Amino acid sequence: MRNFFRKVGFGIGVNEEVPNDPLKWALNQLDDIPQLSWKGNIYSEKELRKHYRDWVYGDRKKLRIKYKNDKTLYKIKKDALRHETGQKFWESLEIAIRHNEAINSQHPVLAKLWMFWGNFFAISEKDFLANYSTGPYQREIIRPNLNQTFEKMVYEVTTSWAMIHHLDNSESAGPKSITAREDWRRREKKPATINENHARELLELHTVSPKAGYTQEDVIQLAYVMTGWQQKWNKSQLETGDVWFNSEYHQPGKKNVLGKDYKRGKKTLAIVIKDLVNHPNCRDFIADRLCKFLITDEPTREMKQPIIDAFKNSDGHLTEIHKAAIKVAFNYNDKYKKFQTPENWFIQLAKVGDLNWPPSPEIMEAYKLGSEPTRKQRSPEKILKGIGHHPYRAKQPNGWSDNSEDWMSPELLIRRLVFARKSHSFTKPENISNEFYEKIIVKNFDQPKKILDYVLKNMAHIKRERNVILFNHPEFLKA
Repeated sequence: MRNFFRKVGFGIGVNEEVPNDPLKWALNQLDDIPQLSWKGNIYSEKELRKHYRDWVYGDRKKLRIKYKNDKTLYKIKKDALRHETGQKFWESLEIAIRHNEAINSQHPVLAKLWMFWGNFFAISEKDFLANYSTGPYQREIIRPNLNQTFEKMVYEVTTSWAMIHHLDNSESAGPKSITAREDWRRREKKPATINENHARELLELHTVSPKAGYTQEDVIQLAYVMTGWQQKWNKSQLETGDVWFNSEYHQPGKKNVLGKDYKRGKKTLAIVIKDLVNHPNCRDFIADRLCKFLITDEPTREMKQPIIDAFKNSDGHLTEIHKAAIKVAFNYNDKYKKFQTPENWFIQLAKVGDLNWPPSPEIMEAYKLGSEPTRKQRSPEKILKGIGHHPYRAKQPNGWSDNSEDWMSPELLIRRLVFARKSHSFTKPENISNEFYEKIIVKNFDQPKKILDYVLKNMAHIKRERNVILFNHPEFLKA
């Protein structure tokens, strides 16, 4: 049962007591959302968006024009500019905050669910958004809604600055809207057209899934509903604002999504989201994703049903959905072990191995805007790229895969071996004794003798290799 602590959390640290009641330990973490345990400065998404605008639409653009005939000098100037806007630092800071919550807070289960939903509502790697806005978006939109309804979560995500930007909804204009009739569009030959990206992802990835049987026409109609939802910004003055509903871009008339008619207007989106969230396929989709994340690549109907029931009976309250998912993971714990994604594996390694991780607030606070971050200040981003799983840089809109086979390639396994060897440099001097490894193994594995014999007896003469052997042991790779 001790792998359950790794399945729903990140394991038991060497200085922690093993809870007598694993299920109670997990469930008690889900009711409230505590303040982040990070003791350093935390920057708002709005603050970091300013840096994003400065970089993308400001000085970088001027440099491109100024040095269009000298690519070498342009690259030199551009690299210097990266430091002016902190491009190579902000992601690392956000990862440090994220990992600190997983390792050092009293709510590792909540931290793991935060990671799940951040990936579920992923913002894939696009322009430079990941550098500045993706971490704060997950921190300000996803995390505060972990104990709210799924409906509220979806609405907040859908109308967030980051998601609207990511899926280009500001560019979407109804062909019969007020703006469609403006003279400048005819002069510049820019007819008003809808952008389907946001509507498609809302249906496919965030609510009902393709199993609901929606059509291309449903996507178009939902895109009409979403016209007018934009991010405020002024490119010339590099000003960024919040999200607003621009009625001049909104498609007039009634819309029909999945067989139901909707009126025009700002309030319609919330009504449509409510209906999508209460669709039976949505409940099944969420249960399926949670089971794939926590338990197995191939969830059964029996496994999913308690989560579906909790969703229905609580009107989609995420706390109840999470509790049901944790109970299912507990009940199936001995039958299934899930191969861990690189980031989950890494955090587990850092926690149970008592590594000097993440970089402390003092180290991160030493960074000065305009300077190049130190090796330690950039280490969160660099390490996760190295093991092939940067949390804010998913390659696809559906986020990083939860399927085990996608993380079991020889290349990715070798990357884990390489980092496990490097992890020796993060090991505290006092943590190289046999007793230290015994604590890790006894506290985190149900049948520790075999692992102890292999790590300590057979490999006792290669102390630097113990991290490699233990942290890549089959039992450690799965939970």
